[in-house]
Amino acid sequence: MNPNSASNTPVAQAQQAHSAPKSIAGGLALAGLGAIAFSGKAIIVKLAYRHGVDAVTLIMYRMLFALPIFALMAWWASRGKPALERKDWLGVLWLGFTGYYLASFLDFAGLAFISASLERLILYLNPTLVMLLGRVLYQRRVSRAQLAGMALSYCGVALVFGHEITLQGSGAAWGALLVFASAISYALYLVYSGELVRRLGSLRLVGLATTVACLLCLLQFALLRPLSAAAVAPEVVWLSVLNATLCTAVPVLMVMMAIERIGASVVAQTGMIGPLSTILMGVVILGEPFTAWIAAGTVLVIAGIFVFTRQARRAPPA
Repeated sequence: MNPNSASNTPVAQAQQAHSAPKSIAGGLALAGLGAIAFSGKAIIVKLAYRHGVDAVTLIMYRMLFALPIFALMAWWASRGKPALERKDWLGVLWLGFTGYYLASFLDFAGLAFISASLERLILYLNPTLVMLLGRVLYQRRVSRAQLAGMALSYCGVALVFGHEITLQGSGAAWGALLVFASAISYALYLVYSGELVRRLGSLRLVGLATTVACLLCLLQFALLRPLSAAAVAPEVVWLSVLNATLCTAVPVLMVMMAIERIGASVVAQTGMIGPLSTILMGVVILGEPFTAWIAAGTVLVIAGIFVFTRQARRAPPA
């Protein structure tokens, strides 16, 4: 490299040193806001359920309003790129089904039975499910520290679940099962998306897969509900618009921009603000109770995931 190049001048080095903290701060802000926006989805769904809508109709409206955004994202990311091969389309269809359609529908269905706080804690177990699938499918090693972090997190969820089932009965068990199945479905998406991300790029893959999911949700509504079921309260429509934009498309872009600035591992750690923000919004907006059981369970889950992800970054590749 030429020592006299512009990038090595004292002025350029001073500018880079000055801009680095701004880039880190901006990345952390984007990651934090993205995590909070994602977490707001559960709050909006719970608010919409108060107007007598069901999961099939509610997710249809969310995906209807999100479809133009994700289709535009897919088009933008595909400009100048080679056309997808048949195996790529099959991969996009599979990932759209598991990662965004099935995972979203199961999550919406589960939220009809459990609190937003418990839902967010269950979904926050996702890294452990990815690890378990990696162990089953690819024989990847699991360290004792990772197992300890998992045990801590699952104890936290069990604590909150045990408290909730005493208040809401067997419905809470069904809701928790649906949300846990949603987490498994999304973990399958993450496990199988690696190769396609490398070939297509993350933005293009997300745009295409979410477009597939949107179309599947619309098709599901057309097959399972009469057209008259689309007549819902105006509040449901506006909440769905908010869900599709502020809690779906916007945080996707925020998280991707944050990863460019500070890296995926730091973004993942910043995501720990998600469960806390959900609990706070659940208390303030939904009037959900905040008890010592929820506080203790949340601390255990976050501590366990912190130990788990920290050890995962240190572990040698399998």
